[in-house]
Amino acid sequence: MNKNTFHHSDFCNLNTLVDAKENKGLKISLCLPTLNEEETIAKQILIMRSELMKRYPLLDEIVVIDSGSEDRTVDVAKAFDADVYEAKDILPELGPQKGKGENLWKALYVTKGDIIVYLDADIKNIHHRFAYALVAPLLLNDKLRYAKAFYDRPIAIEKNQVRPTGGGRVTELVIRPLFSLFFPELTQILQPLSGEYAGYRSVFDKLSFPIGYGIETSMLLDICERWGLDVIAQVDLDKRIHRNQSTKNLGKMAFVILKTFYNRIEKLGMIDLKTRLFNEMIQYNTVENEYQQEMFSLSCVERPPMIEIPEYRKKFNITGDKWC
Repeated sequence: MNKNTFHHSDFCNLNTLVDAKENKGLKISLCLPTLNEEETIAKQILIMRSELMKRYPLLDEIVVIDSGSEDRTVDVAKAFDADVYEAKDILPELGPQKGKGENLWKALYVTKGDIIVYLDADIKNIHHRFAYALVAPLLLNDKLRYAKAFYDRPIAIEKNQVRPTGGGRVTELVIRPLFSLFFPELTQILQPLSGEYAGYRSVFDKLSFPIGYGIETSMLLDICERWGLDVIAQVDLDKRIHRNQSTKNLGKMAFVILKTFYNRIEKLGMIDLKTRLFNEMIQYNTVENEYQQEMFSLSCVERPPMIEIPEYRKKFNITGDKWC
C-alpha cells in the first residue's frame, strides 16, 4: 500500500487547512468539467461554495468548463455563481477539441490557483470532503504534489435505487491488469481512473493532456515517470455514487485508455509497436435478430504541456528555464 494513503477523517479540522493555505500564501481553484450535468451541478456548486468558500475560506474560485452541453448545465452553473466557460472559447486559436481532458487542460489557462482540484460533475452523493480531503495532504506535506481519490463505488441503477458495489469495472478489467504487467508499483493506487484529484499547477502544466478518457491514465504514468510515486497521495472518501454507464460506453472508454497506455509505454521505450494503432472502435447491435456493425471514431489527440503555450506563459509571467 502507498505510504501516503489517508482517510478523509484525518483532515476533519478545516481550520488547520485554512491556516496552512494562508501561511503558504496559496490560492486554490476547484474545476468542474461538465457535459449535460444539469441534475447534479447545482448541488455541487452550492455545497462547495457554502462550506469551502463562505464557512471555511479554502477555495478561491469554482470554475465550470463545459464541453457543449445540450441541457441547462451552463445556465444552472451561472445561476449558482460559478465562473462558467465554454471550452471552445478558451484559447480558440488552437482549434476546437472535445473531451474531458480538453476541459481539464483549458482549465489551467483560466483558473488562478496554485493548487487545482478537479472533480467530476456527476457525483450524486457530493460532500465537501471530496475537495478538502484531496487538498489537505498537499497543504500539510511539502513533499506531496498530487492527491487522488479512492472510494467504494456503488452504482445508481434507477432513481433512489443503488446497487452496493459494481463500479470501477474498467479499472479492474483494463487498468489494473496493465499496471500489474508493466508498472506493478502503480497497483498501489486503488482507484487509478477516479475523476477526483488535486495537484499543484506546477505539476499539471508540465503534463500533456489526452483530450478524452485517457487523461487519468496518462497523468498517473507521467507523474510517476517524472517525479516518482512518493509525490502522490491517495485519500479514501468512503463512497461515491454516480450514474451507471452502459457496457458499450465502457467499451469505448476502455478502447481510448488502452490506446493511451500503449502510446505512453512506447514513448517510454518499454515496447516497440510494429503497427499503427487505429482510431476506430467496432461494436455490434442486434436489429431484428441480425447483428449490425457500428463503428465509432474516437479521437486520441493530446494537448501539449500548457507550459509550452506562449499565451499561458505570458499570462502567468513565466520566462526562461522556469518552464523547461
